[in-house]
Amino acid sequence: MKRVAGFAVFFIAVGMMIAMFLPNTFVEVLIIMICLLLGYNLFCC
Repeated sequence: MKRVAGFAVFFIAVGMMIAMFLPNTFVEVLIIMICLLLGYNLFCC
């Protein structure tokens, strides 16, 4: 369980770093949706 929590926290930080460099909110939301889908598939499947 620690590994899963660490994985999630790490990618939250990566997403926040990417969001700092993107000028458009739509692109940020699109990346968030892609990451959520990817994370769900990795965790549940």
